Amino acid sequence: MSDDNRKDTSQAAVPSPTEEQATATEEQASPAITGKEPSPATQKASSPTSASSSVPTGAQASPAGASRSDAEKEAKAKAAAEARAARANARAKKSEEAEDAAPKEPSPLQPRLDYFVKLLRESLGEDCVEDAFINEKDAHLPCVILENSKWLAAAELLKDHSELQFNYLRNVSGVDYETHMEVVYHLLSLVSKHELCVKVKTEREAASVPSVTPVWPTANWNEREIYDLLGIDFPGHPDLRRIMMSDDWVGHPLRKDYQPLDPEV
Repeated sequence: MSDDNRKDTSQAAVPSPTEEQATATEEQASPAITGKEPSPATQKASSPTSASSSVPTGAQASPAGASRSDAEKEAKAKAAAEARAARANARAKKSEEAEDAAPKEPSPLQPRLDYFVKLLRESLGEDCVEDAFINEKDAHLPCVILENSKWLAAAELLKDHSELQFNYLRNVSGVDYETHMEVVYHLLSLVSKHELCVKVKTEREAASVPSVTPVWPTANWNEREIYDLLGIDFPGHPDLRRIMMSDDWVGHPLRKDYQPLDPEV
């Protein structure tokens, strides 16, 4: 093939612009060059912001998302409350079924428990002891539930009475039962080797149990821990403040209804 033929072929391979393409190219050129204003269609196609201008920014977003988030939180809180109530009802039903069961033989430590109850009621009134029972699963441990307002006086009696002498507070713990809260004390007499479990109930809102740190100094840090993690107040405590969480921590992590301020922490 001659050079002239190759030249003609290469030129023929490049298609010439159509009239419409030339017009569009001309309209996209600067008005200063062409002397023409671009058509609205050309402006719309060539503008880089036309597609995104209709998308709202974060500051301009509809409040529907925030409303949906609030609704979800409310729904979760409602579901949690219903679940707590269901568990409480199940426990109550189980307790009733246990009471209806066939009577068991008395515990070998029942006479000892009866004697503890007798001394408490004779000294502090019949209403001092709300309930008394034997915890058979814990080596037949005698247990009493005492009236909240009389707990401090009862603690002094349990420690100082010559026939009781519960001079060692072995452990203190707090429990959230969702319907109420309890503080549980395990006492030991180093003289007689007798043991006693004392439970004191309190409402979940404005939970409060008298401090027994003045009676048993070992209660000091235990009461602070319960205050820190469950939010139970202990009036009479010499230095009631957080002991595990930081002073600026919001809420009490061991409460059943605890909601972290920052879920990622």
